[in-house]
Amino acid sequence: MSATTACPKTRAFQLRVNPLTGDSEWIVVEEGGDREELEEKTSENLLATTSYLDMLNDSYRNWAFRAAIEKSIKKPCHVVDIGAGTGLLSMMAASTMAKFEEASEAKVSACESYLPMGKLMRKVLWENQMEKKVKVFHKRSDELLVGVDLQSPAEVLVSEILDSELLGEGLIPTLQQAHDMLLAKNPQTVPYRATTYGQLVESPFLWKLHDLFSNEINLSDGIHLTPAGLERVIGIKKQQYAMHCTAMSREIRLLSEPFKIFEFDFWKKPESHGEIEMSIKASGDGNVIAVISWWVLQLDEEGSIFYSTAPRWTNCPDNGMVENCIPGNENWCDHWKQCVWFISGAGLPVSKDKLVLFKAAYDEIKISYHLKCDDQTCCNNFNFGNCLLELSPERVAVYGDKDWRSGFINAMRNTLNVRSAPLCIVADDSVFLTILISSLSKNANTISSFPGIQEKGAQYLRAVADSNGFSMDRVKVIGKRASYLFTDNLIQQKVDFLVGEPFYYGNEGALPWQNLRFWKERTLLDSILSEDAVIMPCKGILKVCAMSLPDLWRSRCSLKKVEGFDHSVVNKTLGACGDLPPMLEGPCLPYYIWQCGEVEELSEILPLVEFNFLEPIHACSGKIKIEFSKLGICHGFALWIDWVLDNKKTLVVSTGPISRYWKQGVKLLSKPLAVNAADSFAGIEAFFDHSSGEISISSFSPS
Repeated sequence: MSATTACPKTRAFQLRVNPLTGDSEWIVVEEGGDREELEEKTSENLLATTSYLDMLNDSYRNWAFRAAIEKSIKKPCHVVDIGAGTGLLSMMAASTMAKFEEASEAKVSACESYLPMGKLMRKVLWENQMEKKVKVFHKRSDELLVGVDLQSPAEVLVSEILDSELLGEGLIPTLQQAHDMLLAKNPQTVPYRATTYGQLVESPFLWKLHDLFSNEINLSDGIHLTPAGLERVIGIKKQQYAMHCTAMSREIRLLSEPFKIFEFDFWKKPESHGEIEMSIKASGDGNVIAVISWWVLQLDEEGSIFYSTAPRWTNCPDNGMVENCIPGNENWCDHWKQCVWFISGAGLPVSKDKLVLFKAAYDEIKISYHLKCDDQTCCNNFNFGNCLLELSPERVAVYGDKDWRSGFINAMRNTLNVRSAPLCIVADDSVFLTILISSLSKNANTISSFPGIQEKGAQYLRAVADSNGFSMDRVKVIGKRASYLFTDNLIQQKVDFLVGEPFYYGNEGALPWQNLRFWKERTLLDSILSEDAVIMPCKGILKVCAMSLPDLWRSRCSLKKVEGFDHSVVNKTLGACGDLPPMLEGPCLPYYIWQCGEVEELSEILPLVEFNFLEPIHACSGKIKIEFSKLGICHGFALWIDWVLDNKKTLVVSTGPISRYWKQGVKLLSKPLAVNAADSFAGIEAFFDHSSGEISISSFSPS
């Protein structure tokens, strides 16, 4: 039976966030539905932001899985592929079994619960004449039943449900259920085993990402986001944070050798929980700010095929197992990074050759660490204390940044001084601006919308009000978008100040212009603004710079053959660049430019579009010709927004690459441009659709 008829029609719902409102919207995705063109466009928007394309461009990863699958499958059998993606591993298994005489006994069952991806997989199978060799199930693996969906238990499991932490995509419960319900006894698995490693490090940059209290001590601006006695009132969630640690290697001081932590065997049912204790010898004097960890995959049972996510500064610590550095971390890839576990507070002081007691624990979805000195005087507990407000590491660093704070303080002080009893609205999730207004003006009345942090934001303000010298009697938190002030009838006078950073909780990983929802909020509140109301920021400027991005380009370039299997059909949907049909360009995607491997600016930074927040929201556009200032290969453009705080344009907060706390938008060219002369040019244009909040960006060849 054809794989395309093996399952009944499937329908799924995909969550999308409206960039202008922050509201969640459900999109229907249906297999073989009547709205195929609309659904295809929706799938493109959804899948372009995933790591599928980057993974498929990881040539060593592809080779390693194929080599291990060919070694593990010794005869025709039943293979199950969990989290099948484009079906690459399924096709590898099917083609391996096709070489045997008894190939008719071969069966491959591919499980892909994400319907947009499952629909794309069917196209890939069809292009490779594999649709009859691979049976596709649009289900989670724990929804499959032997005797109902599967004819028999599988003798081989191939799967790649791995994230940078290893466990975050549900590896343990998936393996447990597979061993209980889907697999035969003593199955072959690819991968065979995963081993996690760690290393103690000191880093001033990583310190800024989590210890706001210690950073505020060095400031003297009178604002106390983390007052004495409430050191942990703002903090980060205690978890592993995926980062490209090689990019910050010059700011990292190693305080131990790499050490092995956990070993997870895919070929047997894993435990739901585990703990380990060990003593780690400090390699120098210093302050442990974080534990950087990574993993190594052993893909075959014999132990001859490996893949590593280690940072480039280290070789595999188990030198008796593998000579030199395990392949996998030489080329920049975005789909698997290292992980950073922050040590609470100012870190853990250590001395050279002294022992640090290291304790690690894992559950079904996460790994956590605990450190203390060998004299047991310094501790770091699993529980992070009384943190009222959990923010991202980058947001914590922003709130501790002297230049960022002084820009807002100066702008607000200059405007608040001319009003006697102003009514101020904070239209985003900025606790900083709420405290700043209340501290600078004892007569100001402030309404903070806090649509994301909501009641937690109110609790936080109550906790720090006394330390910042203001009364909560003059502060009201509504916990909704500012435009709800109309329906809740909270406005009794005209608004004198409408302010925002802008910062919307949960939106940190989005494209920078998605914070233009501030402009939408300002427009909805237009009727209650006083004639001379101060809008801060008063303007946003979309900036652009031509970039050389060879590593990012390689990870996003269009696919042809992947280990012999045609994947060209996925390029449009996955947002590939290069060798695309005419008039088709890849999407603009958010990245931390500084973490994108090799990068270089090839032009001056130029303004592309201006957004005037003194006016109601409207469509606007820009088109410029960029002159290159350096020779090289231009792969695309970096784009971001500079927020102008005052009408004189003297106070500007930039979210560009110079600051590492914001993501920029990256628009890759359809074809890299060789810059051979200083008078070379490139063109770029942008259009802001005020009805959707989206910015469309395209490049052109200037005449």
